[in-house]
Amino acid sequence: MSETAANAIWDNFLGHSPEWYKKTVLFFLVVNPLIFFLVDHTLAGWLVVLEFIFTLAMALKCYPLQPGGLLAIEAVAIGMTTPEGVRAELFSQFPVILLLMFMVAGIYFMQDLLLFTFTKIVLKIRSKTTVSFLFSITAAVLSAFLDALTVTAVIISVSVGFYSVYHKVASGGHFHQDDHDHTEDGKVGDHHRDDLDQFRAFLRNLLMHAAVGTALGGVCTIVGEPQNLLIAGKLDWQFIEFFQRMAPVTMPVFVAGLITCIVLEKTHWFGYGAILPDSVRQILDDFDHEETENRSQKEKMQLVIQAIAAGVLVLALAFHWAEVGLIGLMVIVLQTALNGVTEEHQIGRAFEEALPFTSLLVVFFVIVSVIHDQHLFSPIIHYALALDLSVQPGVFYIANGLLSMISDNVFVATVYINEVQRVYLANEISREHYELLAIAINTGTNLPSVATPNGQAAFLFLLTSSIAPLVRLSYMRMVIMALPYTIVLALVGFAGINWFV
Repeated sequence: MSETAANAIWDNFLGHSPEWYKKTVLFFLVVNPLIFFLVDHTLAGWLVVLEFIFTLAMALKCYPLQPGGLLAIEAVAIGMTTPEGVRAELFSQFPVILLLMFMVAGIYFMQDLLLFTFTKIVLKIRSKTTVSFLFSITAAVLSAFLDALTVTAVIISVSVGFYSVYHKVASGGHFHQDDHDHTEDGKVGDHHRDDLDQFRAFLRNLLMHAAVGTALGGVCTIVGEPQNLLIAGKLDWQFIEFFQRMAPVTMPVFVAGLITCIVLEKTHWFGYGAILPDSVRQILDDFDHEETENRSQKEKMQLVIQAIAAGVLVLALAFHWAEVGLIGLMVIVLQTALNGVTEEHQIGRAFEEALPFTSLLVVFFVIVSVIHDQHLFSPIIHYALALDLSVQPGVFYIANGLLSMISDNVFVATVYINEVQRVYLANEISREHYELLAIAINTGTNLPSVATPNGQAAFLFLLTSSIAPLVRLSYMRMVIMALPYTIVLALVGFAGINWFV
């Protein structure tokens, strides 16, 4: 191969990402087989997990699908996991994949309604603390009965709508959701740049408050998170019983989380407290007024149809008429059929946001399969089960929390509850202790996992969404902004496990 051809291949490798990033990924790909075959399988497995986390942390430099996908392909190729193991992991997570494929697209067709509704809220309420509190508690309540990813998709859609309105007016041009990190601040002019930075901070605040809110509500009920349903099924707990069992931990955490939201806004710690600039408020107000004045009868009916579809969505999710993803597909059909969206390319736009992340999640499940096949968590589980019964719930809570920070919380919960059930069925622990450990596993995987974007699918979805680069919401910024919530939620949850349960 000629030097020119080699240079061309290297230039194309991972696109426009920095040279140091390309070399780092290439180093990962070279060193992993050497460690796996020559040193230790477990060490190689942990390296792959850490390398994948690195690709997530660098999401603004290069979308994680490509470097993470290369790591996943290599892991299968050298035998860290098998195609059969990957298939089993994907099938167990198929409801989540369905949800991302169809529910996020369903939310896309509600954008006009969402922008209309949330614009009214933001413009009518002048207090930033009140707005943040409303975003947090609304996300929590919705996540308790709906789904965290669905709620996150709503908040992302609203934020993109706000940003697009301001950016279009400030730049005098047009905004496209695929601008991503290539959006140039210079286009908005020097006199708008400070307002733009403050507006970005304002949106980051709302996004993070809402994201944590999905965790506060999601831990409370049987339908809040996928692992909740799994754990409830193992112990034959119904909706009310599950809520009551978790309440001694989840209710104090819920209150503490909302108080944290208020404190952060009042103190301006960790990047919170950014207010909506007056110039941006005026732009949004003018936009809202103009839209209201010029809205045709047809557009009004489209909003009505979207509102009806939203009502159907809430009822369907609350009463579990079908799998969440299939409900999303129903919402797509209802809205497009009744609002006259019948061309393929119009419908295709709705899937542009969800499918890249769905692909990334499949890659993530390959890494989870590596964790399973290499038994990376087994020593921790065996250590916890060997401890005195009186300290096991607290240790399980901590272990699940730490592991959920670096892995998928659904996977961690699945591994732990299956192992605990095995011990219970072998009559090695009592039913009462089995229930205590189940509560510790559920709360441990749901609460401390807000520490990192890879801890919860909703956080990872936010990190890799179109709004993240626009408001400069990087991996490390998410970790820093989540830190006070992580500390409060983890400590209050641990206290609940030890004192109230």
